[in-house]
Amino acid sequence: MMVSDIAQPPDTLTTLRLSEKFILLLILSAFITLCFGAFFFLPDNSKHKRFDLGLEDVLIPHIDSPKEGKHASGQVVIHGQGGHDEERNYAILNLIILRSPSIHNVEMKSNKFVDLWLRRYTVNFGSLCKLLCLVFRFMFFQMMKHAWDSYRQYGWGHNELKPLAKKGHSTNIFGNSQLGATIVDALDTLYIMGLHEEFRDGQEWIEQNLDFGNAEVSVFEVNIRFIGGLLAAYYLSGQEVFKLKAVQLAEKLLPAFNTPTGIPWAMVNLKSGVGRNWGWASAGSSILAEFGTLHMEFVHLTYLTGNPAYYQKVMHIRKLLAKMDRPNGLYPNYLNPRTGRWGQHHTSVGGLGDSFYEYLLKAWLMSDKTDTEARKTYDDAIEAIERHLIRKSNGGLTFIGEWKNGHLERKMGHLACFAGGMFALGADGSPDDKAGHYLQLGAEIAHTCHESYDRTVLKLGPEAFKFDSGLEAVAVRQNEKYYILRPEVIETYWYMWRFTHDPKYRQWGWEAAQAIDKYCRVSGGFSGVKDVYSSNPTYDDVQQSFFLAETLKYLYLLFSSDDLMPLESWVFNTEAHPLPVLHLGNITLPGSEPAQR
Repeated sequence: MMVSDIAQPPDTLTTLRLSEKFILLLILSAFITLCFGAFFFLPDNSKHKRFDLGLEDVLIPHIDSPKEGKHASGQVVIHGQGGHDEERNYAILNLIILRSPSIHNVEMKSNKFVDLWLRRYTVNFGSLCKLLCLVFRFMFFQMMKHAWDSYRQYGWGHNELKPLAKKGHSTNIFGNSQLGATIVDALDTLYIMGLHEEFRDGQEWIEQNLDFGNAEVSVFEVNIRFIGGLLAAYYLSGQEVFKLKAVQLAEKLLPAFNTPTGIPWAMVNLKSGVGRNWGWASAGSSILAEFGTLHMEFVHLTYLTGNPAYYQKVMHIRKLLAKMDRPNGLYPNYLNPRTGRWGQHHTSVGGLGDSFYEYLLKAWLMSDKTDTEARKTYDDAIEAIERHLIRKSNGGLTFIGEWKNGHLERKMGHLACFAGGMFALGADGSPDDKAGHYLQLGAEIAHTCHESYDRTVLKLGPEAFKFDSGLEAVAVRQNEKYYILRPEVIETYWYMWRFTHDPKYRQWGWEAAQAIDKYCRVSGGFSGVKDVYSSNPTYDDVQQSFFLAETLKYLYLLFSSDDLMPLESWVFNTEAHPLPVLHLGNITLPGSEPAQR
């Protein structure tokens, strides 16, 4: 029996008298309130059972092959029990979605649309958490639909979208070419959410239009968004076009490594191969977070192609850094690719440094924990960071400051909030039995970053916030009060949820999602806001591609079963593109040393 056959709220309510309507709505409101409240405070009794993603050989080729417990399309099946109880609960869920104040798009609230969404699942409502999680995921699903459909209508083929002006948008990180960055960045989110028609539209555009022409691009951004996005789409769907395009693009990035040290330039012209660095970087330096965030994608490229060049390029960077002196054990953010010397002694776990540390840990995880050199380098770096950068404020908030020429600046950026999730992800395997310590540190960082959201008017976090002069977790400068749809805080909530199953992380994620939907949604998509402390915010008129790649994906996964993209099988790159763990065993990558445990 279809939902529409047993629950048609609008038609039913019109036949009732006013008093009956009032009573029914009162009961419904109480039910929703009870469900939402109980969801965040009742214990999670799920067994977190893992499902087989096809690890038959060395590598997960894709996850859309028909298997027991899955549809042929790759969608997870939640098996139901059948019977009148299930039909009744199915109808209640339909009613909750239709009446939810957080789901206000008319098209999304139609019976037809809700039914299409719910029919993706055969649902067992034995758990209240399952029911509520499905409601929450529906909200993120419809937010993704709004963001994608708006881009499809107003910015198709452009890198990003101006949702107020309703036209395409681009920045200099993509050069002067329209490379469809949002399409590539969003592919795996579309696939994971089951938006397969939209996924096919994106695939068709890539097959017919994605051309790497005469564009000067950021090596870092193109690697994490395009190569990472294309590889993830390949592993999820098995479509060869994504692997082909990733390899074509990677070949065009290789000339960026033609420097005296092998440290790549920040920018490269995809046609001529000429590279250069950002004009604002210290003494013509390359950026730590940029040349240090290539390992995951390049190792997969070598694995898929047999070309050792990719692996050798990133391993050369690691070996060069290992030989260099580091002030107080810290890695400065700037390194000159001509001389091999550090630039300004500025160390940050936020912008300019962040994903370098993330990729050391994830290199170890992606190697099935055989790359012990990467793990030791990560552990040593985190020990120095904890000694010199991590402090506790007078109000008891743990934060990560920035080291500048021997002085600690008591300021933390939104970008640094990813570190809470990183500490939790790296807790298992920590030296000296410090797993509990790093999980606790992750929880403290998550709490601090939640406070940075909670202390604003819009309940959205600022770009940076300080811990001095009596101010804590609050932005001071006007140019630090903006929110551009960033994912890092929600990313940490997701990792903390996966490792602790503390319901507060879902509660905090839901708060952030509601604020994004309330203050950042516009008719033409989603926009960043310029001042999170203003009750009348103005928009920056940019729908960032990472909003679809990261923010909405992490929200969706936060309210999904651990069986969806289990961390034992997948490692997410810094743009939230999932790449499978390489179970290499005795297999050696071309140009590499044999893996040692």
